[in-house]
Amino acid sequence: MTFSIHGLAVARGIAIGRAVLVASSRVDVAHYFIKPEQVHAEIERMRWARDAVIDELQRLQRDMPKDAPHELAALLDVHLMLLMDEELNASVVHWIKDRLYNAEWALTSQLEIIARQFDEMDDPYLRERKADVEQVAERVLQSLKGTGSLVTKVARPTRPQQELQLGDTDVPLVLIAHDLSPADMLQFKQSVFTGFVTDVGGKTSHTAIVARSLDIPAVVGARTASQLVKQDDWVIIDGDAGVVIIDPSPIILADYGFKQRQGDLERERLARLRHTPAVTLDGQKIELLANIEMPEDTQAAITAGAVGVGLFRSEFLFMGRQGNLPGEDEQYDAYRRAIDGMNGLPVTIRTVDVGADKPLDETRHDAAHLNPALGLRAIRWSLADPAMFLTQLRAILRSAAHGQVNLLIPMLAHGSEIRQTMTLIEQARQELDRRGVAHGPVRLGAMIEIPAAALSLRLFLKYFDFLSIGTNDLIQYTLAIDRADESVAHLYDPLHPAVLRLIADTIAECHRQGKGVSVCGEMAGDVTMTRLLLGLGLRSFSMHPSQILSVKHQVLRSDTAKLTLWANQVLDSDDPASCMVS
Repeated sequence: MTFSIHGLAVARGIAIGRAVLVASSRVDVAHYFIKPEQVHAEIERMRWARDAVIDELQRLQRDMPKDAPHELAALLDVHLMLLMDEELNASVVHWIKDRLYNAEWALTSQLEIIARQFDEMDDPYLRERKADVEQVAERVLQSLKGTGSLVTKVARPTRPQQELQLGDTDVPLVLIAHDLSPADMLQFKQSVFTGFVTDVGGKTSHTAIVARSLDIPAVVGARTASQLVKQDDWVIIDGDAGVVIIDPSPIILADYGFKQRQGDLERERLARLRHTPAVTLDGQKIELLANIEMPEDTQAAITAGAVGVGLFRSEFLFMGRQGNLPGEDEQYDAYRRAIDGMNGLPVTIRTVDVGADKPLDETRHDAAHLNPALGLRAIRWSLADPAMFLTQLRAILRSAAHGQVNLLIPMLAHGSEIRQTMTLIEQARQELDRRGVAHGPVRLGAMIEIPAAALSLRLFLKYFDFLSIGTNDLIQYTLAIDRADESVAHLYDPLHPAVLRLIADTIAECHRQGKGVSVCGEMAGDVTMTRLLLGLGLRSFSMHPSQILSVKHQVLRSDTAKLTLWANQVLDSDDPASCMVS
């Protein structure tokens, strides 16, 4: 019987194939008490299992293919650091020594404590980082049980169960799992799988990040998919709509087979646009920039035809380090590699966006922050730790000696924050001068992601050369909607009149004052929003590299002169969504 499951669309495209199920290793974990004389042996068994996983991950790192996404290397590093975390290991040993738990029971008990700590975090990105700890624990449990890798070798069927006009006797396989670790994703990359579905995860989860980098159709957050789908079921993954169809009829399967072929043709056509300038029908030049997390992302940006980096999320250099923050030289090296990777094109580096909701060390987490999204985060966190902030500023200024660098400040709301930031930037310059260290000029920019900032544009433009609209947070703060809260997520609306008004006014005021303005949130890479943003006057978009060619295609077909009138009608409407089809 045909049925469908809905989740989050995180990587576009259509995948069709037989289901390969990956079960969680935490099912049927043994729980029993050991004898006091067995404690030492049980601790050694635990250490042996941990060391075996460390060896496995290190082997994967050594054998990683050159074409593997750089995200995998970074994520493997995170998992290795977790495995080597002495505090985590000591906690597990505590359960074995004091409670006489067996190793599996001790590990899952500590995992439950850590999981509850992550669940209490308000920030969606941080909540999703719980998956890292769970994935590490699962690999150790596998080692204890001797089950090996999650992604096992699967015999590929030679013919489909149903007669389908797919044009290929080899049957593709799709992976269905509760969750996938970075290590498993690496094996997934080297396997025959053409798409995947997970029960958990969000748009910023590791599986989503890797899926986008691989350009593989994927749906995450599909709840009970791993329980409802049976081994070898025919499955359709619609990465555009976030829908998984199980046991489709021949008619449905043939329809999606056609859509899949059309999608392949469309990607081929888009690839030809790589070197085509992004110019509208009426001659408006549009700047298409890339969002990156690590210096190695620049290769994908260049391949996609990006004309620069509109957002380098520097916080990824700070995370997963157990409080051991990167020093000036380490940051400088990372920023310089990004600049070199862009071959002279401009790079916009955003200062670290962490805080109470994104603790760099679990020991620093302050339960007093009842609503971390409104607490000590981003620039507030940086200004609260001037030494850390000055270290980053010096590294960015040094990197500016090697290319065009824009310095972007997140989450500003107050004039006092702006003035403090300017003072520290100047102090960083002076410190470099005293040391005789070369540094370069930077253009200064501010993120507009708080309604108060969007309503204080004249103040901001007194100090900054450009503004970058962070639509994700701007929508969240304007509508008082937590995107990660499933009970209200349907109210998260980029087309809300208030949101559109704030975006339109920001663009217009920047134009009036001759200042640059871009959008770097999810809206920039959403092709359904491209024409509207063009009509509102936006000429600079920053997005994930995989989205650039699709947006460019929309740009090439657009006449901004005609779109302006329509965009104003959308802006004035009580129901903008109803006006989007024009």
